[in-house]
Formats: sequence, C-alpha cells, structure tokens
Amino acid sequence: MHRCNKKRKVEDTTTVVAAQKKPVTEDQRLETMNAACRTILECIGEDPNREGLVKTPERWAKALLFMCSGYNMNAETVTNGAVFEENHDEMVVVRNIDISSLCEHHMVPFVGRVHIGYIPNGKILGLSKLARISEMYARRLQVQERLTRQIADAIVETVEPLGVAVVVECTHFCMVMRGVQKTGAVTTTSSVRGCFESNPKTRAEFFSIIHGNGIKMC
Repeated sequence: MHRCNKKRKVEDTTTVVAAQKKPVTEDQRLETMNAACRTILECIGEDPNREGLVKTPERWAKALLFMCSGYNMNAETVTNGAVFEENHDEMVVVRNIDISSLCEHHMVPFVGRVHIGYIPNGKILGLSKLARISEMYARRLQVQERLTRQIADAIVETVEPLGVAVVVECTHFCMVMRGVQKTGAVTTTSSVRGCFESNPKTRAEFFSIIHGNGIKMC
C-alpha cells in the first residue's frame, strides 16, 4: 500500500474547472438535462411519452444534480468551523464511512467504505466532518484513486495534522453490470501523508485498526 515519495499537486482541478463554467440557474440546468434525457431514451429505443417514463427525465436530472452536488462545496464550508484546539497527539480513526459515487468513465455508481486516520498536531476536527469531507468528494464524477487523494489532502489542509491516512474500498458497477461482469471484485486504494508515510509502525497500526485487529470494544 505504501509508495515512494513524490511531489503532489494539491490543487483540486475538478473544482477549478466547474468554477470556470458560465453560471446558469437551476431551472436552466433542469430544462437542458430533461431534454437530453428524452433524447437518450429515444436513442435506446424507448418512448419518453409513455406513462412510466413521462416524469423520468425530470427525476433523473434532479437525482444527477444531487449526486454531483459536491462541485458546489469545499472543505471550508462542509467543516463549518468544527476545528478545535486540543492537546491530543494519538491516532484518531473513523472506520466504515459509507460512500457512493459515479465513475467518470461510464457514469455508473461505485459504492463502498472510507477509513480515515490522522494524528492531531494541536487541532482536531469534528468526527462527522470526516464523513462530510468524504461525501463532498464522492458527490462528483470520480475515479477512486483521485477520491482517496482528495480526502487526504483536504484533511491536511484543514487541521495540519502530523499525518493522515485514507483507505477506500469500493465495488464498481462498471465492472459488475458491463464489461468483465465480476460481482465479487473490490478495489482498494490508499493515500498516506506525514508520519503515516514516513513511519512504517504508524502506518501498520492504522491498517491493523481498520482491518479489525487493533483496539477491541467491550
């Protein structure tokens, strides 16, 4: 899971591209997307005017805007000031954060879990905000590798910890519903920063915890 050091570009290019587009109203987006969906339905041999599909374009447009709502968010807004000074320098781990996203190559879902660990450096982040950050980046057209990196970088920028580690485990429906059609395949990606990258023992402790071999609850 560990890689050699390399220079990273922290800039969130997906947000930059979205911000550069000409602003349009919500109604304009929905109107354009409704028309596009009707065209798609016709292209696959369906009748967009039949009873079961009359409202499908509108439902699809609203659903897609929700599933891609992360483009309108950033780490500062989703954390909402929930950064607190605290003299805690031991590992904080949140496991099994459910996520769902859309593969940017086929626009079909991939679903799974995020595990996050960080070691504070005088500041801690509200635990729910780790889930919020994960959701923000998941609600965009994504590849799992970039999603993992973006979550790690956002935590670094928000609380400047001694280190952060992120593992994402997902099933990709582009591999289930089409193509190779492998229902049991799970993709795992990781991104480590700071002491998690430089200290093998710290990294090993994190992986032990998220795999259920660490601290046990009573």
